[in-house]
Amino acid sequence: MSRIANLPVAIPQGVEVTLAAGQVSVKGPLGTLTQRLTSDVAVEREGDTLKCKARHKSIQSDAMSGTVRALLNNMMAGVTTGFVKRLNLVGVGYRAQAAGDTLNLTLGFSHPVAHKMPRGVKVETPSQTEIVIKGMDKQQVGQVAAEVRAYRSPEPYKGKGVRYADEVVILKETKKK
Repeated sequence: MSRIANLPVAIPQGVEVTLAAGQVSVKGPLGTLTQRLTSDVAVEREGDTLKCKARHKSIQSDAMSGTVRALLNNMMAGVTTGFVKRLNLVGVGYRAQAAGDTLNLTLGFSHPVAHKMPRGVKVETPSQTEIVIKGMDKQQVGQVAAEVRAYRSPEPYKGKGVRYADEVVILKETKKK
């Protein structure tokens, strides 16, 4: 039995949860998120909590019950507070500028890089070397941050590139003569 699935998901104040056939919809102050459910998991509402239970006694349904519980918990957090990923640019001449729903990056290439943000994700640049990506959907925010980082991931000798704010880059020692 999944230990994560045993924990109930608390429904915060001001959040509406709709359980339909094979789908869960969560509406809160920041917006609405929906998630399709697998047939291996049953979601039940008990007062101000949601419980996930495996429908079958199989490894697949047991694993999916924990996954669905984690997804529901992330949905509750997303519609109330949202998720934030912070990126830093390290390198001479590396700059970022947010213009509406586009992030313009100067990363040492012969051309500027313009990354268009998907719907539901906002980007801010408090300084030229900081990027803040915000949104309701944890998976979408993480994916956008990974795509931006992939333009110029940190290299191992000088550490130049786009990195997460809490990322530690271990530098290699240079070649000795």
